[in-house]
Order: sequence, then structure tokens, then C-alpha cells
Amino acid sequence: MEFKIGDCCICAVFVVLVLCTSLVSGGDIVHQDDTAPSRPGCSNNFVLVKVPIWVNGIEVTEFVGVGARFGPTLESKEKRANQTRLAFADPPDCCSTPRNKLTGEAILVHRGNCSFTTKANVAEDAGASAILIINNQTELFKMVCEKNEADLDIGIPAVMLPQHAGTTLIKFLGNSSSVSVQLYSPRRPMVDVAEVFLWLMAVATISCASYWSAWRAREAAIEQDKLLKDGSNECNVTEVSRSGVVLEINIVSAVLFVVVASCFLIMLYKLMSSWFIDVLVVLFSIGGFEGLQTCLVALLSCFRWFERFGQSFIKIPYLGPVSYLTLAISPFCIAFAVLWAVYRRISFAWIGQDILGIALIITVLQIVQIPNLKVGTVLLSCSLLYDLFWVFLSKPLFHKSVMIVVARGDKSGEDGIPMLLKIPRLYDPWKGYSIIGFGDIILPGLLVAFSLRYDWLCNKRLREGYFLWAMIAYGLGLLTTYVALNLMDGHGQPALLYIVPFTLGTFLTIGKQRGDLKHLWTRGEPDRPCPHVRLQPDD
Repeated sequence: MEFKIGDCCICAVFVVLVLCTSLVSGGDIVHQDDTAPSRPGCSNNFVLVKVPIWVNGIEVTEFVGVGARFGPTLESKEKRANQTRLAFADPPDCCSTPRNKLTGEAILVHRGNCSFTTKANVAEDAGASAILIINNQTELFKMVCEKNEADLDIGIPAVMLPQHAGTTLIKFLGNSSSVSVQLYSPRRPMVDVAEVFLWLMAVATISCASYWSAWRAREAAIEQDKLLKDGSNECNVTEVSRSGVVLEINIVSAVLFVVVASCFLIMLYKLMSSWFIDVLVVLFSIGGFEGLQTCLVALLSCFRWFERFGQSFIKIPYLGPVSYLTLAISPFCIAFAVLWAVYRRISFAWIGQDILGIALIITVLQIVQIPNLKVGTVLLSCSLLYDLFWVFLSKPLFHKSVMIVVARGDKSGEDGIPMLLKIPRLYDPWKGYSIIGFGDIILPGLLVAFSLRYDWLCNKRLREGYFLWAMIAYGLGLLTTYVALNLMDGHGQPALLYIVPFTLGTFLTIGKQRGDLKHLWTRGEPDRPCPHVRLQPDD
């Protein structure tokens, strides 16, 4: 069985595809936390704060800050938030009484030289209505109280702004302009319609890939059946060449995959930069081109108009036999992938990314298969441990969640790596994207596709088989992931933590109840009497 160059390209990026398996909500821009315990006067939840800016009565920009653990809570409705004039502190650190007189203005100060609560108390005593603290880094920092501080009865809100925001505001104030600000913290909706569409996309992708994989397996079985009937009565018939290449995973490769994926994830974390994202974009574009081409050729070949072109081949050096239909489709697929790579930063580029991603996922699920439930159990169990470690347990070692940092594309100047399906959050005041990693579809999709192949080879009806229950379990697992995501205020969740117990647990339980578990665990396909197997209806 020989691999085509296109299949090799897809297999080469397979590990890259499943690196990011955690769901990450858009807008989560606070990266550091302080473990100082909360206490009376210092027990606020950390919230993102919108800070619209007016210069001479005209709104010019808007920044995002983070509220402090102390002080009053901020208004959540924009229409109820007051517009307040802004003044720059003198001295800039606001560690001592400001020289400029304040009459209800919001005061802009630099971080450092004294505690956050000291700055807030000094500003409040000087007559300020709010304090904006400029961080000395690009990222935001959660402002907490010192352990031995006693004066925590602070009556003005405190908000930290990123360094670039402070630079801009100081420039506005230096031009003798009248600068005003507004502080409010809108709440995210419990459920955004983007999550509904993303759930539907993931479920539909696995369903399509499973039916295609099962159809190919049945066609291969029918072809083998014909050879057995036309040949001798001996049972040692060699494996029949299938319509396309199939790469079956074994236990060793399942464990090795997690090790290789972990090493690659660390490399992504350490080398995360704009040039490295560009490398991933190139890999994704190549894989997306191959996937889109494979899906379109298979789809168009189903129509009588294109069937003849799909079955006529021309031999091309280094590529081997290529159908005329593939040659006709390739320029469009190449142009689509290149256009997405060039214009991936525009607002609607997510549509092209999702099209390429779905086509690539479906193609991978045709090429890569699990032969039985034992391999599927090992693969999903190892992937679950991989997901848990790099989302949660990597924080003590790397001071950050490695998986979330890589998925978000921190320090790269990009919106994240391309190996994600994403949809913009339509009703979220913080905007951003709802995303799902390829691994959250491909890894459980391998098990779901296996279930439908088994059902079809066993001639099981939908309700009597395993596919329907595996598909329902996957949908419920992914739905639980989104519920947990919203309960955790949008912080990244390891999706396989919820998906694997649902899908694998359902499969094992039903298999045990029906008495098929031993067969599913070892062979993964029905017993086929030799030499005559009735897999196709009589004419």
C-alpha cells in the first residue's frame, strides 16, 4: 500500500492539528494572578473594564483594563456610567498628596514606588473620583492588597491599564486637550449564539467524516467479497487494496503520539513568535488545500457529470496518476488556501479558516483510523491526560497554562494559531471568538467513525448500533464543555476532560451490556465466514 504525496502531507501535519485541544474564550486577556487571599475590603472579583476615551468632547478610542480587588464595584451598564474628566497625577506615582487640585476627576498614575491601595487612598483623599494605574508592561496585572495593609476602606474604583494605553492618554493630556473617560464592566452573556453554531459545526463534521469512512469501509468489504467469490475457497486472501490510503493507529503509536505532541507543544510555547506562526500558517494552508481538494473531488465524483473525469487519470512525474477532476479542482483549492493565508487578518477570514479546517479534519478522519476499541481507549485516555496536564498542571512548572498560551498565540502578535475552528461572539460586549481545537474533533471523531464502520459491516440499524449513541455522547460532552466554560467566566477548559468520559464511557457501557465488548476490544470488525460473505443484496 503506497502513500500519495498529498496523503503524506496530511499525515505530516496530523500531530500539529491535535496540539490545541482546549477551548479558549475570546477576550480573556489577563494572564497573571496573585494568590493573596481575599478579606473584607479586598474581595472584589477581577473583571475586565471598558474605558472609552473622549478628547474635546469627541470619542476617539477605547481601552480595556482590569478592575482591582479593592474599592467599589463598577457599573455594568454603559448608559449608567458617568463620564469623568481625566487628570495626570503630580507626582506621577501618586504615592504622596498630588500637587494639582482635584474636584472629582479621575486621576491617571504610574505603577510603582508604593502599593496599589496606597495610591488609591492618596487619590481619594485628594478628591479623585477614580484612579487609573498605568502598568509598566504590555500585559495587565491583577491588583490585590498587601498582606499587612489595614486601611482598605477605599471608596473610589481602581482600574489598571496596559502600558500603551497610558502612553496614549499622557500624549492627549500633554496637548492641553480636555480628556474624559468612562468606566464600566459589562457582563458576558451566559450563552452566545457562536457557541451554538460551533457545536453544530463540530457535530456535523464528525457525522460527515464518519459516514464517508463507513462508506469506504463497506466498499472495501464488498470488493473483498467479490474477490473471495471469484477466487478459491482458501481463506488466506491478502488484504484488498482500498479506495484510498488508510493509516491504522496501534497502541505504540497512540502513546508515542502524546509524547511527540507534548514535545512539539513545548517547542511552540518556547518559540512562539510571529515567524513561527507564519510557519504554522504555511503548514495549515498546505493541509487545508489537500483536505479541500480531497473533499471536493469526492463530492463532485458522486454526480454523473463529473464521474467520468474522476475515473480518468493522467500520469504526472513525482505525483503519479492524477485524475482530470483533481487537476481541474486543484487551482481553485490552491487559490483559496493562498488567499486565506494572505488576508487571514481581515475580519471575516475566520470563514475561510473554518472551511479549510473542516475539510482537513474530514480528510484526516478518512486517512487515520483506529482498528479496535482497545487502541481507541489507549489513544483517548492518553490524550485526556495530555489535555489535563498542559491546560491545568503545567502552570506550576511554566507559570502559565502552556496550552492556553499556545492556542491564544501570546507574544506572536496574532489572534492565535490557525489549527482552530472559530466563530466571532456576536452578542458578547467583549467580542472575541468562541473556538474549538482540532483535537477536540479529530480524537473523539476517530472513535465515532469506528463505531459507524462497525455498525455498517455488521448490518446494524441505526438504533441497534453504536454510532447513534456515540454521536449523542459526543454532543453531550461538548455541550458540557461549553457549560463549564461559561461557569468559569470564559477561562480555557480541556474539552477532552468532558468529551472522553461521555464518548468512551458510553461505548464501553453499551458494548458490555450487549456482549460485544470483547469483539470490539480485539477485532473491531465482525466475524466474516470464508469464503462467501453476503454483504451486498442479491440482484
